[in-house]
Amino acid sequence: MPTDLPNLLTLSRIAAIPLLVALVALRAPWGDVGACIVFSAAAITDYYDGKIARQRQIVSGFGRMLDPIADKLLVGAALMVLAGHDRLTGWTLYPAIVILLREILVSGLREYLASLSIGLPVSRLAKWKTGFQMGALGTLLAGDTGAAALHLSFLPVSLIGEAMLWVAAGLTLVTGRDYLLAGLRHAGTDTGGKTSTPAPTPGPGGPAVRP
Repeated sequence: MPTDLPNLLTLSRIAAIPLLVALVALRAPWGDVGACIVFSAAAITDYYDGKIARQRQIVSGFGRMLDPIADKLLVGAALMVLAGHDRLTGWTLYPAIVILLREILVSGLREYLASLSIGLPVSRLAKWKTGFQMGALGTLLAGDTGAAALHLSFLPVSLIGEAMLWVAAGLTLVTGRDYLLAGLRHAGTDTGGKTSTPAPTPGPGGPAVRP
């Protein structure tokens, strides 16, 4: 049901996007702090919605459909608003492009494999990628201006965020390659029919809700 707690948490990530964009558009130190808080809170729901759904055994088709969509909308919005307000400049723009393209790639693979009744499980490395990615975006949203507002000017917040974004981009390339190879293996055996054979996890770790 859309009104179950896990689904409400998922919907809250989508609802947070306009607020996130508005806070960054203020171009004010406390706006940057607020954007960081909103994004971080939304990112945390990404962990708890799946955990609660599994614990209460209320995993639904609606949740499985909406969860990866909400994640990609949140990440895409954060990347675009950072780039649009000149918060991703120079070389920092390139890892952002890599991350965004990977999200599109995985979405396409999921759509194709779904037509074959095949799931695309998540590797443990992909979970690390998500952690670095969310941490990097939250840090970049705060930036040095947000750090100054919190009297943390001694911390190179923007530099830390950029370094985390590069790490996330590196992990993105590795995991994206793994998912692409998994998709190509199934494409090579696709004869136009349906199959219920689950896709192998492209790395260590068990299955999860989203790649």
